[in-house]
Amino acid sequence: MGMTLAERIIAAHAGRLVEPGEFVEVLVDFVLANDITAPLAIQAFRALGAERVFDPARVALVPDHFTPSKDVKSAEQCRIMREFAREQRIAGYFEVGSGGIEHVLLPEAGLVLPGEIVVGADSHTCTYGALSAFATGMGSTDIAYALAKGKTWLRVPKTIRVELRGELPPWVMGKDVVLHLIGEVGVSGANWCALEFGGDLGGIPLDDRLAIANMAVEAGATTGLFPPDGLVLEYVASRARRPFTPLFPDPDAAYHEVIEIDLGKLRPLVARPHLPENVVPAEELGEVRINQVVIGSCTGGRWRDLLAAAEILTGRKVHPEVRCLVIPGTQELHLRAVREGLAEVFLSAGAILSTPTCGPCLGGHMGVLAAGERAVSTTNRNFRGRMGHPESEVYLASPAVAAASAVLGRIASPEELMGREKG
Repeated sequence: MGMTLAERIIAAHAGRLVEPGEFVEVLVDFVLANDITAPLAIQAFRALGAERVFDPARVALVPDHFTPSKDVKSAEQCRIMREFAREQRIAGYFEVGSGGIEHVLLPEAGLVLPGEIVVGADSHTCTYGALSAFATGMGSTDIAYALAKGKTWLRVPKTIRVELRGELPPWVMGKDVVLHLIGEVGVSGANWCALEFGGDLGGIPLDDRLAIANMAVEAGATTGLFPPDGLVLEYVASRARRPFTPLFPDPDAAYHEVIEIDLGKLRPLVARPHLPENVVPAEELGEVRINQVVIGSCTGGRWRDLLAAAEILTGRKVHPEVRCLVIPGTQELHLRAVREGLAEVFLSAGAILSTPTCGPCLGGHMGVLAAGERAVSTTNRNFRGRMGHPESEVYLASPAVAAASAVLGRIASPEELMGREKG
């Protein structure tokens, strides 16, 4: 019996055949942490008696959650991480002004690659599965061990195969694909499983794949994996900072379950409070007034996301009762938005254009909600109190839905403004 993509990658790093459910020790290719989790990992690293990280070229420390530092405590968190990076000579430390949101930045920087095992002290580390890496989040203690030893323990997941068929309709994005999936299986439907995407992938842009893989964890999955097809290999070819070996699932691989999604039947979707599984077509929500829109984060701050939002906002104004925040995922994307005119579109529409930060996604800063306020956000979680007051509400959506909602002042499908054909 053949192996799934997850099993194939784990087996290559364990040095033997593996089966779902067993625990194996594996070598890791890359380790990451951010300004919230790195200080705890550094403390645990010291407690292990470790003196040097296993390979400073295979570590990334990214200040992105509460940065630019919003208060003294967050500044201290960044200082601890910054000093550790200098002590350990970690090349993958990205200071404010040269980096961005970790899960947008690391693919852009060529630091996470096909066939690798990547572990990070952040639950959305699974994003890198879009580049055919087995990538998963871990606690700070496990990350400390990986930093010191260059290896970790994994439970080999079962694999759910997700067959994508057909083509994306106008104004339907990767966010809609993954919201549909989560709506079908629920937030715990893929517990202890890997999601392996296959089928008609050629029409799904890489930015959309990154959004899909990012939210695999919202279905409970350990990771979400796309095969290393031509689109993936073309993307990493000019970015990769080290050699890599793409791996593929076997044709006779055994899957725990197979789910089929007809892309052509999807509509622009929204996940209602307070779980990502509460999915409904945007056009069916009726008159849901909003106070804030966030377009950004590791789920919705990439170039295709910014383009979709800009297309809708061009020549239009943000509703006077709505605050619209646009947050490019990296410094490079922010600069590109300026150079190619998107920044002017956003500012002319009455949105603000922020430096890259995770701030509003976790209710940290740069867009915290007050009691009774309601937001449409391209972020990945809408738990109670996630973006601020526990009596606020977050509706998850694509950048296209978010931008249309910003203009109309209520949750809306982009088709209301743009029609069914893209402009």
